[in-house]
Amino acid sequence: MDFNGTWEVYQEDNIEEFLTVIGAPEMIIKMRKDVKPVFVIEQNGQDFTMKIKNPLFSKSFSFTLGQETEMAVPDGRKMKGVVQKQDGKLIFQTEKFTSVREIQGDEMTEVSDEF
Repeated sequence: MDFNGTWEVYQEDNIEEFLTVIGAPEMIIKMRKDVKPVFVIEQNGQDFTMKIKNPLFSKSFSFTLGQETEMAVPDGRKMKGVVQKQDGKLIFQTEKFTSVREIQGDEMTEVSDEF
């Protein structure tokens, strides 16, 4: 599955609860209710670069499938995890949550489960 592209967030369920579980500050939680990010994914074989953009900030991180990576969350804290590709899905697992991204037609869906 090719994840290259620009993906706009248009719907989020339970984003406040999720951000609370991962320890995001109240200011970030309030901001994210109203601001939907855009994800730009560049894939080159096993290597990925993901840019997260919104009117308030832009973040970028890179990862290689199967190798531990570190990413900064919106408040600047670092979070480590491993991204695997399984059955055409990108599965990002950290100590606090698992995120599964999947392409369905012209859309990318993401489901996150917190621990």
